[in-house]
Amino acid sequence: MHVLDILKERGFTAQVTFEEDLYKAMEKEPMTFYVGIDPTADSLHIGHCIPILASYHLQQAGHRPIMLCGGGTAMVGDPSGKTDLRQMLSQETIVKNMQGLQRQLGLFVDFDGSRGATANKAILVNNGDWLLKLNYVDFLREIGALFSVNRMLTAECYKRRLETGLTFLEFNYMLMQSYDFLRLYQDYGCRLQLGGDDQWSNILSGADLIRRKEQTDAFALTCKLIMTHDGKKMGKTEAGALWLDAARTSPYEFYQYWRNVGDPDVERFLGLLTFLPMEEVRRLGSLPDAGINEAKRVLAYEVTKLVHGEEEAQKAQDAAQALFGGGGQGAGVPSYEVTRAQLIEDGRVTTLLALCGLCASRGEARKMVQAGAVMAGEEKVTDIEATISEEMIGSEGLLLRKGKKNYCRLVLK
Repeated sequence: MHVLDILKERGFTAQVTFEEDLYKAMEKEPMTFYVGIDPTADSLHIGHCIPILASYHLQQAGHRPIMLCGGGTAMVGDPSGKTDLRQMLSQETIVKNMQGLQRQLGLFVDFDGSRGATANKAILVNNGDWLLKLNYVDFLREIGALFSVNRMLTAECYKRRLETGLTFLEFNYMLMQSYDFLRLYQDYGCRLQLGGDDQWSNILSGADLIRRKEQTDAFALTCKLIMTHDGKKMGKTEAGALWLDAARTSPYEFYQYWRNVGDPDVERFLGLLTFLPMEEVRRLGSLPDAGINEAKRVLAYEVTKLVHGEEEAQKAQDAAQALFGGGGQGAGVPSYEVTRAQLIEDGRVTTLLALCGLCASRGEARKMVQAGAVMAGEEKVTDIEATISEEMIGSEGLLLRKGKKNYCRLVLK
């Protein structure tokens, strides 16, 4: 099966330019392609994973990935999907964030040949190497002269911002991303860019720039954004984005997120986020009634294994089984260390709920207690002034629960 058909079958593909020509070009010789990620944080989140996992399939088929970290474009900020100007980051913060992203990219693509890539090892580049050195007037004359402002303003990434205010800073983003594509073509022969579907306008502009400057074909392929079956954007937890960094989203929380997705979404995410054969994906997705819970367990385990490794995936699965199957404490459950001095000073359940992160504030914790949604061990907490003692925590720890699916184990430090 052609790799583009594999991407379609597994649910990746949203839009493709000159599809028939792209098929022929990829059959003729290996294609060099790229995915760009702006280092706006020191960790990838689940939304980044779709084009990166598409890169895995392309590399497995013999094509060469370039992973571009936007050390230059992050200085400007992509307006796509944003209603307000992004927070301006310092160059020091961007460099720190890039270091975190580089470690995680190796989870998905082969940079050193250790997983079978030889002639098509992935390449890591930083667009700051060329963007931060540009002469502004030369750039405007060479690149800016080829862009129509009228056409740019029809792009979705700009149209949505015109009502709330689009800065000239952000208006430059499309030119910079397009120039990245041109540079990667000139330096590495890159002719295909992958990205999320919200990047369609930017990617098209880059492919068009290559055609105009180099008189050769370049292609765009966008991937579907992670949405639920009813059109809501996924990848958010109560605490914020679903991060790949274990310090931001614990393996247990990550596992539980996928364990609790809606029934209609299971088959689609098995296709996108695991490497299971599609026959198995379809079998699991079609399990009737309670059988879909087994499919969710497989999904949660496989995605957690991909991101955090087999050991952490097993620990998360064991912890979930201990909690939901038999009431045990579960070693993989998120924990919070509390000192005896803290308990003496303020050992109220509402305070501890806020400190351990189960509730965003003490006010929310009080509301949860009043709603009967909090348990300490096997006991429901009904008094907003209820306290936790050293004896209650003991040597094994004490499990706090908010609602049915949010847990944290208190342990004595």
